[in-house]
Amino acid sequence: MASSWWRWRRCCSWRPAARSPGPGSPGRAGLSGLRAATAAAAAAAARAQMSYFNLVKSLTSAFPNMYSISRFHHMTPAVCCCSKTRSGEKYTDPFNLGWRDLKGLYEDIRKELFISTTELKEMCEYYFDGKGKAFRPIIVVLMARACNIHHNNSRNVQASQRAIALIAEMIHTASLVHDDVIDDASSRRGKHTVNKIWGEKKAVLAGDLILSAASIALARIGNTAVVSILTQVIEDLVRGEFLQLGSKENENERFAHYLEKTFKKTASLIANSCKAVSVLGCPDPVVHEIAYQYGKNVGLAFQLIDDVLDFTSCSDRMGKPTSADLKLGLATGPVLFACQQFPEMNAMIMRRFSSPGDVDRARQYVLQSDGVQQTTYLAQRYCREAVREISKLRPSPERDALIQLSEIVLTRDK
Repeated sequence: MASSWWRWRRCCSWRPAARSPGPGSPGRAGLSGLRAATAAAAAAAARAQMSYFNLVKSLTSAFPNMYSISRFHHMTPAVCCCSKTRSGEKYTDPFNLGWRDLKGLYEDIRKELFISTTELKEMCEYYFDGKGKAFRPIIVVLMARACNIHHNNSRNVQASQRAIALIAEMIHTASLVHDDVIDDASSRRGKHTVNKIWGEKKAVLAGDLILSAASIALARIGNTAVVSILTQVIEDLVRGEFLQLGSKENENERFAHYLEKTFKKTASLIANSCKAVSVLGCPDPVVHEIAYQYGKNVGLAFQLIDDVLDFTSCSDRMGKPTSADLKLGLATGPVLFACQQFPEMNAMIMRRFSSPGDVDRARQYVLQSDGVQQTTYLAQRYCREAVREISKLRPSPERDALIQLSEIVLTRDK
């Protein structure tokens, strides 16, 4: 792909990016080379245009129902205008609204993890200390209420729908325990990881036990469709981790690979949990698809912003080391966009930033490029799509809270 990159601007015009000087690179050429530079730029622009359409073709053919970048081409500015509610009722903070149905969340999870062995009990309960964001359970119960109201104006959350919120948090937490083993991580949420305290072997077993408890809770719901929906999440988590362990040499395939990995590791859980509560509360498949699409798009945006924060936030704020992805050899959105301006990053990506100085140089390239901004713009596009989907439901405070959550995803700093 040409080094110029046809990219999003705030007014959504596309134009080739001017390459910024890299670390240690010389300055601009003199005026004597202006004509040659102009001719070269025109040729580069033509090549970039063809490369852009090749990228779109690659993404849309690989994921026809999941990732369509072509629709972004003529969209209005990426501004999330979600601060006003649309139902006409008094606005309530999404987290306060969601917590009405989540009182005793962590106590109930600990009951599901009823374990007689003291050490194993302590390991499994370690992250269920009430200090997490509980982002997934909040979305799940808000979606449950929004779908129930849309279907028959019921303002109650069914016990089975609330159980999905617990199960989603348990699956998510088990995946964190396993991820920390794979990544040899030493800190999460501002404290030592399970694997650093108890060792890798016991951490793997603790993650497995949390997953088994979640599976038992899921089976108790007694709905085979819901069981099928949420077991897909566990498969996606495994496949996503395998995708993360690999990389693609072709640049077009690399970006599609990154988006697929992001969906499977992060967005699938949110999308399918939203779909599960919609199935339990409403028989309409159209509503099920709305719930799924909202969760998918918010989940993708959530992870894109997480990848941005790895470059822009501090370790104390995040509760885990920053630049962690580069140190793990991972090329996330900001890196892939930066690579369009600094093609020399390709070699670093293929060797997974393993040579001395690679991590620091790659970080400098990202910060000198517009990789962070472009990844943020892409997250905004996904949030706009989430808002478009959820707005199809009947107005309610919960629907409006889900709209507001899409803005919170974009503006969070940890």
